[in-house]
Amino acid sequence: MEGDPSDLSGKSAKEALRRELLGARRLLAAEDAVEAAAVLARHALELPELTSARTVAAYVSVGREPGTRALLDALRARGVRVLLPVLMADNDLDWAEYEGADRLAAAGRGLLEPDGPRLGPEAVLDAQAVLLPGLAVDERGLRLGRGGGSYDRVLARLEAGSARPALVVLLYANEVVARVPEEPHDHPVHAVVTPEGVRRFAV
Repeated sequence: MEGDPSDLSGKSAKEALRRELLGARRLLAAEDAVEAAAVLARHALELPELTSARTVAAYVSVGREPGTRALLDALRARGVRVLLPVLMADNDLDWAEYEGADRLAAAGRGLLEPDGPRLGPEAVLDAQAVLLPGLAVDERGLRLGRGGGSYDRVLARLEAGSARPALVVLLYANEVVARVPEEPHDHPVHAVVTPEGVRRFAV
């Protein structure tokens, strides 16, 4: 059965935007990325959604992604339970607790994952805030991911479980764009954090 042509055009437009944004990230100097990560952590740690959270689902940044390492350590130092994703064979996400940088192990696709016990895909339902990786967010709060679909499953699981965590994306300033190509399954986030500050969306 053929798909909806509008879905196909949305997918191709997303791929073009992904290529453009990933190209810009590759040009970012290492020292600029480190500086941006420190500023991002400061802004994120001031978010009421994170200051009140007992459990936060997050991720380990890799390459030139907006850095999360300082934020993960700061949350853990506050006594927050931090859950990190573990990629499964079907592209869905299991979760494990973050127990420090020395407990991260190299995994497929250049990722770093916790080496502790797996808690199951449903563990994300315990989170009061979920940090989502992304490449862009638009003025409506719609997020552009990398296209693997892992976090689409996470968001669907949250909705099915009637969980309502704060959804937050960490980005560089140029990645807040006017419009992200939209597909029916896309779900808006509550806030984006960039080195320039925090922007919230009416979700």
